[in-house]
Amino acid sequence: MATFTRSDDLRGAEFVEADLSGSRFVGADLSGVVMRGVEVQRADIDAPWLVHGEFFHVNGVDVIPFVEAELNRRFPGRADRRAADPDGLRAAWAALERTWAATLERVATMPAGTVDVSVGGEWSFAQTLRHLVLATDTWLRRGILEIDQPFHPLGLRDAGTEGDGAETSVFTTITPSYREVLEARAGRVAMVRDLLATVTPDELTVTRKNPHAPEHTETTLSCLHVILEEEWEHHRYAVRDLAAIEAKGVA
Repeated sequence: MATFTRSDDLRGAEFVEADLSGSRFVGADLSGVVMRGVEVQRADIDAPWLVHGEFFHVNGVDVIPFVEAELNRRFPGRADRRAADPDGLRAAWAALERTWAATLERVATMPAGTVDVSVGGEWSFAQTLRHLVLATDTWLRRGILEIDQPFHPLGLRDAGTEGDGAETSVFTTITPSYREVLEARAGRVAMVRDLLATVTPDELTVTRKNPHAPEHTETTLSCLHVILEEEWEHHRYAVRDLAAIEAKGVA
């Protein structure tokens, strides 16, 4: 199978009657792509930033509002992830905690080893929790609290966070136990809860440095919105893969 990477410039390429069936696009920029008379049966698109796009037309219909409405229906509480006041943020976080608690209970009833299963090359459940530890450290401890070394050793980085100037020697190279992952995760969840318990409207407007790009500014509120977005998106990924594991019995 041919593989194209970032070094291959395919911008503006035209594919006429080309057979791309079974192809996989990961982290690819498909903005502005035009498809005409294409066969898309069994196509599976996951675009976590879809809601931030200008439009996504399928047969002339902008499907973004429909996708968002359906995701909000499937995941009660998700619609509140853009809450803008302290009470709304506290309610949004409480709903998120309940959602994750139910998912953790579900995983606890599944076969041993489930938390370490990767579906389609994606992160396992345990790795997803480790990445959320990192997300909290990045946007709460580094972004909002401005702690010099904010990272838990169990945090898991992805390609999108490489090259942001963060010290990487703190991160473990040894796979931790699931119990250790749960402890780290619970601690970070509590940190967000504690901050929201006392945050004021004025504090939400305080300007911060973007933890990935310090030359750009954020506010306490925008940092919290990123945390909520990360939580809901990765929960969606997690339950998607748990469903696949249950269906195939691959644990």
